[in-house]
Amino acid sequence: MNQKILTTSGLFIAIALFLAVNIISDVSLKSARLDLTEGQLYTLSEGSKNILENLEEPITLRLFLSQKVATNLPGISSYTVRVRELLEEYQRAAGGKLKLMVIDPEPFSDEEDRAEGFGLQGVPVDDSNTTFYFGLAGTNSTDDEDTIPFFTPNREEFLEYDLTKLVYQLAYPEEKTVGIMSTLPLQGSEKANPFAPQAEEPWMIIDHIKQLVTVETVATDVEKIPDNINVLMIIHPKGFSDATLYAIDQFVLNGGRAIIFADPYSEVYQPPSDPKNPFAAMQAPRNSEMSKLFETWGIEIASDQVIGDLQVAQKVQVRKGSKVSVINYPVWMDLDNPQYFNEDDIVTGKLGNIVLATPGAIEKKGDVGTEIVPLIETGDRAMQIATTKLGFFADTEDLIRDFKSQGKFTIAARVTGKVKTAFPEGKPESEEEGDEDSPPEEETDSEHLTESALPINIIVVADTDMLEDKFWVRVQNFIGQRIAMPHAANATFISNALDNLSGSNDLISVRNRGSFARPFTKVEEIQQKAEKRFREKEKKLLANLQETDQKIRDLQKKKTDGNKLMLDVRQQQEIENFRNEKIKFRKELRNVQHELRKNVEGLETWMKFVNIGFMPLLIGFFGISFSFLSRRRKV
Repeated sequence: MNQKILTTSGLFIAIALFLAVNIISDVSLKSARLDLTEGQLYTLSEGSKNILENLEEPITLRLFLSQKVATNLPGISSYTVRVRELLEEYQRAAGGKLKLMVIDPEPFSDEEDRAEGFGLQGVPVDDSNTTFYFGLAGTNSTDDEDTIPFFTPNREEFLEYDLTKLVYQLAYPEEKTVGIMSTLPLQGSEKANPFAPQAEEPWMIIDHIKQLVTVETVATDVEKIPDNINVLMIIHPKGFSDATLYAIDQFVLNGGRAIIFADPYSEVYQPPSDPKNPFAAMQAPRNSEMSKLFETWGIEIASDQVIGDLQVAQKVQVRKGSKVSVINYPVWMDLDNPQYFNEDDIVTGKLGNIVLATPGAIEKKGDVGTEIVPLIETGDRAMQIATTKLGFFADTEDLIRDFKSQGKFTIAARVTGKVKTAFPEGKPESEEEGDEDSPPEEETDSEHLTESALPINIIVVADTDMLEDKFWVRVQNFIGQRIAMPHAANATFISNALDNLSGSNDLISVRNRGSFARPFTKVEEIQQKAEKRFREKEKKLLANLQETDQKIRDLQKKKTDGNKLMLDVRQQQEIENFRNEKIKFRKELRNVQHELRKNVEGLETWMKFVNIGFMPLLIGFFGISFSFLSRRRKV
């Protein structure tokens, strides 16, 4: 008897101690962190920690969250908890330099006005004009602002990057400068005289970039990249002198970022014309030339081969004599599936479709210690096609007849790692320096770099035509203004790349996180069946409600012969009965909606208990049973 009392007392004492430890630890150990989640979802990357620890000025983050509304949104409620807890982790890591405010913007309140003032996006959730806010507004000591208008769950993998980027831009608000070095007429052309052809408008990609950063033109014969350039955008490098290539080489070795569009067959490029030979331009090579630098970076783009892929080929019209036919043109590709993009990289994750024309293949070359990370790839049935099969005199149908699958090819890649200079002997002489009659130039104090002090970070794209308007955007003229209507995400890819490259090494290093959501497929199946059953009943009740409303309206139209302003007693009684039915139907409809929400929440609660509480209780039960059996054996 005493043993039973002792065992029962011990059990109650154990439960009391368990509760006491949980209460005390929740209060006293709130700052202690132990991240046991898959993928370390709550552990900040080193890049994020470095940015937060090195904040010089205070930053205020305001999380506008409609908490009451969020509790009724099972699909997003858990995500709001993750965002809030991750922001609290940012606050801890910043060591007092970051202030976090959580604001619930009630309808028609001053807080809602502040959310709208910051430009945050409110999402209506039902027919009662209830608006759900779930966005972030940040300010720094000089009143610069940056926002995340709405935390969409489909960007969950990039949540840490988005938050760190916002903090970084508030900590370093200086506008970034992108230098554009191009042999293509991206920025249009002016009319030389009144009799000249009409001036060409700048490509829409330039307008898009100018909305994001400051754009500065860099000459294609430059011998030093200006110091104010944050990212160098090189488009169709062709005919560059060694002095210009040396300037690019030193810029990259010195930590400069670059995105390079090099093409084995640039359709938009216009070779110089020869009046004596009108067909010379049609047969002239259209490839970019940058192999000297590419080799030192460990990559190669074949100058005489383009890539075709029939699986993603665009349809084009082909005329043969008087006959016009529509065929799949394998060298014009519309990549519209996530399988073609690196979903783990911020530049191409959640991108959308990309349209390319006669792109090349990026391949690793030589024993160079760089890492080539594919960003955009073809399908696994693509093929290399000789550039001689393209052009004005080519037979496009031959491309299909001769098509043979060869495998997968990389069209765009990120190149990282330490590299050496392509000019080990130092700066080459420019043409002016080699001319004996030219005056000597002033000596520059820039030091010749033989290798990169830090890993380089550049993006190479084996296509230039993707920047041309016709491949990604439709342009309309409205009252003198050009209106862009994109049909592909080419501009988004460019802006993602420039935005990423213009950040610090710490920002670029912030890794993609796994998904926080761990859906229970069986639970979701049960939920769907339950919802379908209740929705069918709801639909039937709504139909009855509408039918009752119609009967009431029909009766109210009928008037007695004696008094057209009055309804007879029978009609009034029928209307009253119908109104009672209407109230009954509305009540049943509310009960159905309440029952659906109650069942879903009950199922979620039960699954949480099974996954969180059941196993500890089961272990405790086995422990107590084992202890009880051991004592009985001793007796």
